[in-house]
Amino acid sequence: MAFEDFKTKESVVIVYTGESKGKTSAGIGLMVRALGNRWNVAFIQFIKYWGVGEHVFIRDIQPLFEDQLYFYKGGKGFYNAGDLSAEFISEAQHKQAALETYDEALKAAMSGAYQLVICDEINNAVHDGLLSVKQLRALIEKRAPDTSLCFTGRNFPAELLPLVDIATDMTKIKHHFDDKFLANKGIDF
Repeated sequence: MAFEDFKTKESVVIVYTGESKGKTSAGIGLMVRALGNRWNVAFIQFIKYWGVGEHVFIRDIQPLFEDQLYFYKGGKGFYNAGDLSAEFISEAQHKQAALETYDEALKAAMSGAYQLVICDEINNAVHDGLLSVKQLRALIEKRAPDTSLCFTGRNFPAELLPLVDIATDMTKIKHHFDDKFLANKGIDF
């Protein structure tokens, strides 16, 4: 096949999913690439409300990119995580936070103001029942024609794979958490 036989797409849907670490890191890398190409990017984060390295990084670079980078931190933390939850948050509170974060993502995706909207950990919110597969489908279908989407998190719904252009499954070969070691600051969060 010759190079001239290839076409370009106005926008794509990218999924980083799987059991292993690196999904959010891949989304951050995509954000960096997009900003480097002078795109407008919305980084919408589901689940992680506690302080993580990407929050500090995004806060610190936002002044450099002025109106080019929008960051929204939603969610109430891990859902149904047992001892991993620092405090008890009701199911209704988790669902409300997920819905508010989803509304931010949908607004950004439909606005046409962003060439890339990254929905970090949205797959977890859908898998946990905080959002529906139907809502995730609507996000894909209602986005502006030139807006690419990136979804991260475990358990992307298989029935939506036909709507996706690029899907990467982060497969764990080994992780020290399985040997009862906590996550490392700067590496895992």
